[in-house]
Amino acid sequence: MMNSRILFQSLLLLFFCFAKTNAQELLTNEAAVRIALENNFEIKIASNTLKIGETNVALGNAGMLPIVTATVVDNNSIQNSKQTLQTGATTQLGNARNNNLSYGVGLDWTIFDGFRMFAKLDQLKELQKLGDAQLRLTIFTKISDVNATYFDLVQQQQQLAALDTTIVISNQRLTLAQNRFKIGKASKLEVLNAQVDLNTDATALLRQKELYINTKILLNQILARDAKSDFVVTNDITVDTQLLLPELTALALKQNPTLEAQIINERVSELQLKQIKAARYPTVRVNTAYNFANSQSSLGFVAESNNRGFNYGFNVSLNLFNGLAQNRNEKVARIQLENTSYLIKQQNITLNTQLASSYQTYLTNILLINLESTNESIAKQNLDITFEKFRIGTITTLEFRTAQLNYVNAKVRYSNAQFQAKLSEIALKELAGNLSF
Repeated sequence: MMNSRILFQSLLLLFFCFAKTNAQELLTNEAAVRIALENNFEIKIASNTLKIGETNVALGNAGMLPIVTATVVDNNSIQNSKQTLQTGATTQLGNARNNNLSYGVGLDWTIFDGFRMFAKLDQLKELQKLGDAQLRLTIFTKISDVNATYFDLVQQQQQLAALDTTIVISNQRLTLAQNRFKIGKASKLEVLNAQVDLNTDATALLRQKELYINTKILLNQILARDAKSDFVVTNDITVDTQLLLPELTALALKQNPTLEAQIINERVSELQLKQIKAARYPTVRVNTAYNFANSQSSLGFVAESNNRGFNYGFNVSLNLFNGLAQNRNEKVARIQLENTSYLIKQQNITLNTQLASSYQTYLTNILLINLESTNESIAKQNLDITFEKFRIGTITTLEFRTAQLNYVNAKVRYSNAQFQAKLSEIALKELAGNLSF
C-alpha cells in the first residue's frame, strides 16, 4: 500500500511537470539558431577577430604612407664658465645661462622597397579573408551543436511520451490484475508483478526526465543564456531525404571553411615569400623637414643665434651580404609554402573521405527510419491484440509484458533512427558548408 502511495505521488509530480511544460514557450530550431548567433561567445570572439583583420587592411599598415613627426627640444643649463682666449685674456662668468630650443616637422617616406609593401597589403587582405573563413567555421560548428542538441531534445521528448504511454498501460494492467484478484481469477503474484513492472516503468520515466532537463541546460549553455531558462521543443524531426553526394562534394570544394582556410594560408605563404625576396632590391627613402632653432649663451662670441628652414634629401640602401641570411630565409619560406600545398591536398582527401563515410551513414539511417516506422506500427497492433487477450485472460502476464516492452522499444528505436538520420544530414551540410543561418 505504501509503495502504491509513493508511486502515485511520483506520477502526480510528473503530471504537474508535464502540465507546466505544456504552458512553456515553444522554442523552434530556427529560433535557437538565431539566439546562438546573437549570444554565443565563441561567435562574438571570432567576429571581433574578423574586425581586427578588417582594421589591419590599411595602406599605412603596409608601409605605403609617409611618417610625419613633430619634435620639440628645449635644453637649458646654468654653469660657472671661464674662457681663455688665444691672446691670453680670460673671461669668467658665474651662473652663466645657456638655452637651446629647437622644433620642427619632419617627413620620412619609403618610396621603394622591392615591392614589399604591395605584397604586405595583399597579405593583409588575405588575412582578412582568413578571419572570415574562421568566423564561418565557428558559426557552422555552433549551428551544428545547436541542431544536434535541439533534435536530441526532440528525441528525448518523444521517448518521454513513449514512457508515459507505458505508464498508462502498466496502470491499466495493475488495475486489471487487482480486479481479477478480488474476484478470485488471479493470484496475488500477478498483482505484485504488475506493481513491480509499473515501478520499473516509473523509474525509467524519472531517469528520462532527468536526462531531458540536463540536455535543456546544455542547450541553454550553447545559446549563452540563463541555464534555468525553460522551454519546450517541437515534437517532430524532419529529415531532408534528397541529399546527393556529387552535389555535396561540389559544394564542399567551393565553400567548406576548413578547406577555404587552407587555400588562403597557401596564398599568405606565397606573399610572405615575396616579401622576403624584396630584400634583394634596393630601398629608397626620401626625407624632408622644416626646423627652427634658437640658441642663447651668456658667455662666448655669440650671445644668440636663430636658424630656420627646410632640410631635404634621400637615402638608398642595398643589402650586399648578410651572412647568407637572405638565402636561408627564402629557403625556409619555400618549404613553408610547400607545406601549405600538402595541407590542402590532405584536407581534400580528408573532406572527401568524411563526405563519403557520412553519406553512407545517412543512407543507412534513411532506410532505418522506414524500417523502424513499420516496426512501430506492427508493435502497436501486437500490443492492442495482446492487451485484449490479457484482459480476457487467454495469455500470460509475461507475454503481455513482452508485447508492452516491444512496443516501447519500437517507439524508442524509431525516434532514435530519426535523430541519427538528422545528425547525418547536419554533418553532411556542415561539411558542404551549406548550413543555413
